[in-house]
Amino acid sequence: MSAETTLAFETDCHIFDGCGFPAPGLHSFVHEPLFTAGGIEFNKVMLLALLGSIAIVGFFWAAFGNPKVVPGKLQMVGEAGYDFVRRGVVYETIGKKEGEKYVPLMVALFFFVWIMNLWSVIPLAQFPVTSVIAYPMVLALVVYVTWVSLTFRRHGFVGAFKNFTGYDKSLGPVLPLAMLIEFFSNLLVRPFTHAVRLFANMFAGHVLLVLFTIASWYLLNGIGIAYAGVSFLMTIVMTAFELFIQAIQAYVFVLLACSYIQGALAEHH
Repeated sequence: MSAETTLAFETDCHIFDGCGFPAPGLHSFVHEPLFTAGGIEFNKVMLLALLGSIAIVGFFWAAFGNPKVVPGKLQMVGEAGYDFVRRGVVYETIGKKEGEKYVPLMVALFFFVWIMNLWSVIPLAQFPVTSVIAYPMVLALVVYVTWVSLTFRRHGFVGAFKNFTGYDKSLGPVLPLAMLIEFFSNLLVRPFTHAVRLFANMFAGHVLLVLFTIASWYLLNGIGIAYAGVSFLMTIVMTAFELFIQAIQAYVFVLLACSYIQGALAEHH
């Protein structure tokens, strides 16, 4: 639960009581350390990231640790998730032959992003890990390093340079300007937008959920009760919508990662 929501509940703060509305803001994303060890602070976000990682590893270990020809329920769910990423994203974007070796990476990215997003609507946690920019940036950096190194291995230095700059001699006089724009777009802007797209959606979604949750409690007084009911209904609607967005953002993150790798593998003409 966010600090604002906790404060509103603990102080019994309502409209017409003379207390101000505890609006969410950037401070909603700052968490006090749970403990400090060796000079390193361990906070709620880090705990959620750790628990999410353990949950993912534990699930797939249980699903595929002892696979059977006739799969049980857990194995069927695991296979469905794995096959969705493999066939629905990797094969469709990179191709079956070239893409098979990247399936494990993309499956890991998809489920990690999805679970980190999902913490937003889980009771007691109620915070999306990916709304802290450091986590999307690290994931985007993993994709970026994979893409850049693969481009150099596949095409060599000259070929990679052409790939990064979109070299096309048919552009004529505008070729230098086009190459400069493509260079900055691919090598500098691309990893930034890849991370920010995920971060911004989770950041905004969390703010809206906190806003409507606090408003539901704050308006619960006098004639404000009717508005509190509307706010509570919006909380339910936004929670359902957020579940959809969380899955979509995991899908989009992996889809973009696959498209970058496909671009690295493609022959430049």
